[in-house]
Amino acid sequence: MVGEQPSPEVVAAVFHGVSVSSSSAILVVERAGRVARVGWSNEKAVAVLGYAQEDLRALPVDQLLPALQGGELRLLLRRERAVVMTLPVRCASGESLECSVSAVPAPGGRRWTLRLAATSNEQERALRATADAHERRFATLTERSPVPTLLSEQGMRLAHVNDAFCALAGQQAEELLGTGWLDVVHPEDLDEVIEQATAVLLGGEDGSEGEAQARLVRPDGTELTTVIRFAHLFTPGVGAGFVGTIEDITERLAFEARLAHQANHDPLTGLPNRTLLADHVTTWFVPGTGGLACIFLDLDNFKVVNDSLGHAAGDELLVEVAARLRATVRPGDLVARFGGDEFVVVCQQVSEADAVALAERIGTQLRRPVRLGGVDLRPQASVGVTVQTAEHQAAEELIRDCDIAMYQAKTGGKGRITVLDSDARAQARDKLRLVAELRSAIERREITLMYQPIFDAVVGTATSVESLARWQHAERGSISPGVFVPLAEESGLVAALGLLVLDETCRQLAEWDRELGAAAPRRAHVNVSALQLDGNLHDHVASALRRHRLSADRLSIEITESALMKDPASAREVLQALRDLGCQISIDDFGTGYSSLAYLRHLPVDCLKVDRSFVAELADGHAEITSAVIALAHNLGLCTVAEGVETPAQARLLAELGATYLQGFSLAAPLAAAEATAWFAAAGQR
Repeated sequence: MVGEQPSPEVVAAVFHGVSVSSSSAILVVERAGRVARVGWSNEKAVAVLGYAQEDLRALPVDQLLPALQGGELRLLLRRERAVVMTLPVRCASGESLECSVSAVPAPGGRRWTLRLAATSNEQERALRATADAHERRFATLTERSPVPTLLSEQGMRLAHVNDAFCALAGQQAEELLGTGWLDVVHPEDLDEVIEQATAVLLGGEDGSEGEAQARLVRPDGTELTTVIRFAHLFTPGVGAGFVGTIEDITERLAFEARLAHQANHDPLTGLPNRTLLADHVTTWFVPGTGGLACIFLDLDNFKVVNDSLGHAAGDELLVEVAARLRATVRPGDLVARFGGDEFVVVCQQVSEADAVALAERIGTQLRRPVRLGGVDLRPQASVGVTVQTAEHQAAEELIRDCDIAMYQAKTGGKGRITVLDSDARAQARDKLRLVAELRSAIERREITLMYQPIFDAVVGTATSVESLARWQHAERGSISPGVFVPLAEESGLVAALGLLVLDETCRQLAEWDRELGAAAPRRAHVNVSALQLDGNLHDHVASALRRHRLSADRLSIEITESALMKDPASAREVLQALRDLGCQISIDDFGTGYSSLAYLRHLPVDCLKVDRSFVAELADGHAEITSAVIALAHNLGLCTVAEGVETPAQARLLAELGATYLQGFSLAAPLAAAEATAWFAAAGQR
C-alpha cells in the first residue's frame, strides 16, 4: 500500500461493526494519487480470493477487478455515493469469480469499503447483469447529469440524488437520502420548500408542478441560492412522489445585484446617484407632513482644481468629499452624488435648525486641509437647505427647492449656507414656469422678429436691417428681450432661439427679394450669443443660407465685445470660418466692456457698432468717446454703425465724425415684417 498502513485501531474505529468472520468478503481500499490499493481485508476475503493476508494487502484494485480498465474504476469508487456492480474478481489462482461488488465511500473521499458476494447461479447472474446494465444507463442519464436532481418515490423521503446535487450540497448521497436533504435547506426557507413539494405530492397525476426559491447551506457554512422545481411522480405499488431539479442562481443574483448597484450608484465615489436619491426621497415623502430635509452642496472653485491640477486630482477631491460627508452625517441619512461636484444629503425627522446645524458641521469638515498634487487645499461648498413644508406637494419639489437654495447661496457669496424662503421659492418656481413657456414658444415659433432699418450716414437711405427678437406672451403680455434672452442662455435654450432667429431672418430676406426686388434691404444683422460661438455656428449659418438660397454677404453676424473676450483664440477661429463663408462680422456694444485693442487688430472683424450710451453723450456736448471709436475703426479699415440715434442733430454730428451707418428711433423704429415690407417699398419709390 502506498502511504502509511492503517492501524488496527483506525480500522476498528472506521469500520466498527464489520466482523472479520463476516459471511461477505470485505476489503478496505485507499487511493493514493491515481492508484487504488487494498489496505485491509477480513478473513473471509482471504479465504474466498486465495491470497495470503500479506499478499492481498497493497494489491492494486485494477488487478483484482480486471474488467474495470482505464478510467472505469472511477465508476465503482465514487466519492458521492455507494455503488453496486456485478464483476469478475480475479483470485490468486488466476481464475475469475463472479461477484456482486459494493463500494461504500468513507468521509474524505479517499477510502472505500468493498463487499464481495459471489452470485449463486447462472439465472441470478444473468438477472443481476441486466439490472447492472439498467443501473449503468440510469447512472449515465441521471447521476452524471449536470443538472442537480433528486427523486422521491413516496412522500418527502428521497430514494435517489444525483452527483450534481451531492456536489451542490457538499454531502454524500447517503447523507441526503430519506429526509436528510431537508437538513440542507436553510431553516427560513424550509416551510416554502415543504409547502411546494406537498402541493405537488397532493396534486395527482395531472402534471402538477411547483417551484420554490431556497438557500442551501453547505457543511462549511456557505449558502447557495437555488430554485427547486418539483414535478409529480407516481410509482405503482409505492405511491406518490416527486422529481426535483435544482438550479443554482447564486452567481446570477450576485451579477444582477452588481448591475443594480451600478445603475443606482456613482462609480467614482460609490455614493447613491440621482436615480436612487429620487427613489429615496419619494419613499419617505408624505405630502402635508414635515421633518424631511435636503441639504444641497456645490463645491466652490472645483473647476480651478480640474484646470490647474488635472482631472485626476479633481476625482480624488470628489472621493475625499464623499468620505467626509459619510463620516459627518447621522446614521440613516442618505448621501448622494447629484452630478459633477454637487452632493445631496437627505435627513429624516429633523427641524430646520437641525438641518442647518448639520450643514454647518459638514462645512467645518469639508474645510479641513487635503493635499492634492502637492498642494494643500481647503475645500468649501455653497450649501442650500430645505425642510419639507405643507407647500411641497411632490418629492421632486423638495429637491428642486434645495437646488434653488444652493444657487442663492452661490450667488450671495461662496461658502455660504442658505435656507430657501417662501418668496424665493415663489420667484424660482415662476422662473421655471417661464422657462417652460419659453421652450414652448420657441418650438411653436411664437418668438417673432422686428426689423429696424439701418441707414447710410452720408446718403441717408436705408441699406440694411437688424433682426430683433420679440415675445408676446399670451398671459404676461410683451416680455423684454432683456428678460427672455438671458433666461434662454441660463436654461440651455439659446441655441434653439438663435437658430429660429437666423432661419426666420433668412426666410424674410428671401421673401423681400421676391416682393421688393431692388428695394429690398441688402443685408440683415443677426445677434449671436456667446454660447452660440462654437464650431457648430458656421454649419448653422451655411445651412440657413442654402435653405433660403441666399448669398453669405446678405448676413452680418453680430457678437458682443464681452463674448469675444471670454476666449479670443476660439472666437477668432469661429469668426474666421464665417468670414471665409462670406458673412460680415460686427462687434456690438464696442467700448462698453474690457476692450483689448491688440485682440481687435487680429480678429476677423468688418464693422464696429458704437454703443447707444456713447451716442447719447453727444446731446451733452461730449463727443470724445464716439469720435475715438469712429476714428479707431477708420484707422483699422472698419465701418461703423452708430446705435440709438434719437435726433436729427445727432445724425448730422455722427455723419460729420465719419460714422458709416446710423440706427435709431429718430430715423426708423423697429417694424414688424409686413410693416417693414411696406416701409421699404415706399422708400424705394422715393
